[in-house]
Amino acid sequence: QVQLVESGGGLVQPGGSLRLSCAASGSVVSIRSMAWYRQAPGKECELVATITTAGTTDYADSVKGRFTISRDTAKNTAYLQMNSLKPEDTAVYYCRGTNLRFINYWGQGTQVTVSS
Repeated sequence: QVQLVESGGGLVQPGGSLRLSCAASGSVVSIRSMAWYRQAPGKECELVATITTAGTTDYADSVKGRFTISRDTAKNTAYLQMNSLKPEDTAVYYCRGTNLRFINYWGQGTQVTVSS
Protein backbone atom coordinates (compact mmCIF):
# COMPACT_ATOMS: atom_id res chain seq x y z
CA GLN A 1 0.00 0.00 0.00
CA VAL A 2 1.10 3.54 -0.76
CA GLN A 3 -0.29 6.70 0.80
CA LEU A 4 0.04 10.04 -0.97
CA VAL A 5 -0.50 13.45 0.58
CA GLU A 6 -0.49 16.61 -1.52
CA SER A 7 0.22 20.10 -0.21
CA GLY A 8 1.13 23.54 -1.48
CA GLY A 9 -2.08 24.64 -3.13
CA GLY A 10 -3.63 28.04 -2.60
CA LEU A 11 -4.70 31.30 -4.14
CA VAL A 12 -2.28 33.07 -6.47
CA GLN A 13 -2.54 35.96 -8.89
CA PRO A 14 -2.15 35.43 -12.63
CA GLY A 15 1.53 35.27 -13.53
CA GLY A 16 2.43 33.96 -10.09
CA SER A 17 4.00 30.68 -9.00
CA LEU A 18 3.21 27.78 -6.70
CA ARG A 19 4.99 24.57 -5.85
CA LEU A 20 2.94 21.50 -5.07
CA SER A 21 4.35 18.61 -3.08
CA CYS A 22 3.26 14.98 -2.96
CA ALA A 23 4.67 13.01 -0.05
CA ALA A 24 4.56 9.24 -0.34
CA SER A 25 4.60 6.75 2.52
CA GLY A 26 4.12 3.02 2.88
CA SER A 27 5.54 0.75 0.18
CA VAL A 28 7.38 3.59 -1.55
CA VAL A 29 10.09 1.35 -3.02
CA SER A 30 7.44 -0.12 -5.28
CA ILE A 31 6.60 3.20 -6.96
CA ARG A 32 7.68 3.20 -10.60
CA SER A 33 6.26 6.54 -11.70
CA MET A 34 4.43 9.53 -10.36
CA ALA A 35 2.13 12.00 -12.02
CA TRP A 36 0.05 15.09 -11.44
CA TYR A 37 -3.50 15.40 -12.68
CA ARG A 38 -5.97 18.22 -12.34
CA GLN A 39 -9.71 18.62 -12.53
CA ALA A 40 -11.48 21.92 -12.99
CA PRO A 41 -15.19 22.33 -12.23
CA GLY A 42 -17.30 20.91 -15.02
CA LYS A 43 -14.27 19.52 -16.86
CA GLU A 44 -12.70 16.11 -17.23
CA CYS A 45 -9.66 15.12 -15.27
CA GLU A 46 -6.50 16.09 -17.17
CA LEU A 47 -3.03 14.54 -16.99
CA VAL A 48 -0.63 17.41 -16.33
CA ALA A 49 2.82 15.84 -15.95
CA THR A 50 4.54 12.51 -15.34
CA ILE A 51 7.95 11.42 -14.12
CA THR A 52 9.45 7.94 -14.14
CA THR A 53 11.95 6.39 -11.75
CA ALA A 54 14.64 7.15 -14.32
CA GLY A 55 13.65 10.81 -14.31
CA THR A 56 11.97 10.90 -17.70
CA THR A 57 9.29 13.58 -17.76
CA ASP A 58 6.33 14.41 -19.95
CA TYR A 59 3.87 17.29 -19.93
CA ALA A 60 0.50 18.28 -21.27
CA ASP A 61 0.81 20.82 -24.06
CA SER A 62 -1.13 23.32 -21.98
CA VAL A 63 1.61 23.48 -19.32
CA LYS A 64 4.82 22.90 -21.29
CA GLY A 65 7.39 25.56 -20.56
CA ARG A 66 5.54 26.69 -17.43
CA PHE A 67 5.35 23.63 -15.16
CA THR A 68 8.16 21.38 -14.02
CA ILE A 69 7.72 17.98 -12.37
CA SER A 70 10.52 16.62 -10.22
CA ARG A 71 11.10 13.86 -7.71
CA ASP A 72 13.26 13.56 -4.60
CA THR A 73 13.61 9.83 -4.02
CA ALA A 74 15.42 10.35 -0.71
CA LYS A 75 12.39 12.22 0.62
CA ASN A 76 9.84 10.07 -1.24
CA THR A 77 8.32 13.26 -2.55
CA ALA A 78 7.29 14.52 -5.97
CA TYR A 79 6.91 18.18 -6.81
CA LEU A 80 5.13 20.29 -9.38
CA GLN A 81 6.63 23.73 -9.84
CA MET A 82 4.06 25.93 -11.53
CA ASN A 83 5.14 29.26 -13.01
CA SER A 84 3.34 31.88 -15.09
CA LEU A 85 0.03 30.64 -13.76
CA LYS A 86 -3.13 31.45 -15.66
CA PRO A 87 -6.77 31.51 -14.53
CA GLU A 88 -7.36 28.39 -16.62
CA ASP A 89 -4.91 26.53 -14.38
CA THR A 90 -7.48 26.75 -11.59
CA ALA A 91 -8.35 23.21 -10.53
CA VAL A 92 -7.96 20.57 -7.87
CA TYR A 93 -4.56 18.98 -8.41
CA TYR A 94 -4.08 15.29 -7.63
CA CYS A 95 -0.94 13.22 -7.26
CA ARG A 96 -0.87 9.65 -8.59
CA GLY A 97 1.72 7.00 -7.85
CA THR A 98 1.96 3.80 -9.88
CA ASN A 99 3.64 0.73 -8.46
CA LEU A 100 5.54 -2.06 -10.16
CA ARG A 101 2.30 -3.99 -10.66
CA PHE A 102 0.71 -0.96 -12.34
CA ILE A 103 -1.62 -0.32 -9.43
CA ASN A 104 -2.42 3.38 -9.05
CA TYR A 105 -2.63 5.26 -5.77
CA TRP A 106 -4.11 8.73 -5.42
CA GLY A 107 -3.80 11.59 -3.02
CA GLN A 108 -6.72 13.59 -1.69
CA GLY A 109 -6.07 16.62 -3.91
CA THR A 110 -5.08 20.22 -3.31
CA GLN A 111 -6.93 23.28 -4.62
CA VAL A 112 -5.13 25.75 -6.84
CA THR A 113 -6.95 28.99 -7.63
CA VAL A 114 -5.50 31.57 -10.00
CA SER A 115 -7.36 34.83 -9.74
CA SER A 116 -6.79 38.54 -9.32
